[in-house]
Amino acid sequence: MKDVTVIGAGVAGLCVARVLRDRGAQVRLIDRHDGVGPHACSWWAGGMLAPFCEGESAEEPVVRLGQEAARWWDAQTRCVTQNGSLVVSLARDTSDLTRFARRTEGFDTVTQSQIAQMEPDLGDRFSKGLYFPTEAHLAPRQALSVLRDGLIKDGVIFEVADADPTDHARRGLTVDCRGFKAKPNLPDLRGVKGEMLVLSCPEVTLHRPIRLLHPRVPLYVVPRGNGIFMLGATQIEGAAGHHVSARALLELLSAAYALNPAFGEAEVLEIGVDSRPAFADNLPRIRRDGTLIRANGLFRHGFLLAPALARMVADVVFDDTRPEVMDEIAA
Repeated sequence: MKDVTVIGAGVAGLCVARVLRDRGAQVRLIDRHDGVGPHACSWWAGGMLAPFCEGESAEEPVVRLGQEAARWWDAQTRCVTQNGSLVVSLARDTSDLTRFARRTEGFDTVTQSQIAQMEPDLGDRFSKGLYFPTEAHLAPRQALSVLRDGLIKDGVIFEVADADPTDHARRGLTVDCRGFKAKPNLPDLRGVKGEMLVLSCPEVTLHRPIRLLHPRVPLYVVPRGNGIFMLGATQIEGAAGHHVSARALLELLSAAYALNPAFGEAEVLEIGVDSRPAFADNLPRIRRDGTLIRANGLFRHGFLLAPALARMVADVVFDDTRPEVMDEIAA
């Protein structure tokens, strides 16, 4: 039986630990914090499992590998809702919808009446949209908690400590999944600031994630149930500070109001800011130096790509293979 230490208990670390345990490894998972919470970038995720929509701006591997996500998360957590996703634009931004359609696949073009039937609370505001029927979404915080509880039940040892991956690798096989915290060891890793809101608006019911295309800040709204919605997200080069910018707050709320004016009366429950770890091409990397494996760079695709990244880490550990996202292997 292989003994593996995983450092970092965000979405990447938890998924890596799950796949390693399922393949028979004895796993210890170390994080600076006890349990899931707002200290982790994945706490603030939208939870959209939308590989085809991401193809509008992402590289091909995101679309292909992301198609594994919904099935994996549903099998592990039963937290997945598969109602597809809907992309719309205001009348003045129809060129953005045309461009989005040209860059993506896996959608049906829907009319104003079809949109109103799918989402009555969008009314007749949108004359045309793109419906991606195979896409899904999940509740990130619930999914992380269920995944962590399952690991504990299956014998994974959790430890609270500020661990040094290099030091642990001297004692045995170690996987570093610390996200942006690993920047000192990964000089080409950069931070991309994301800002998002959690709103309470019982007057609005949505059945699937809605993307409202906008020239400055494209908005996504993800229903959490019981009138709760996640709104996001900005994408600003540079590591995040502790507070949301005034511009982001204004533009996110303005876009939500355009989607449905009832959002103007919503209560703002939470404001989140995080630093998403990314490499130059916004694709993840696996790098190995002897007994130390670093898995990082999920960018904004944490829940979408973490299952595929975890599978490839397990292939390195058990089969000594070189997965497609591995770009450095030390002898």
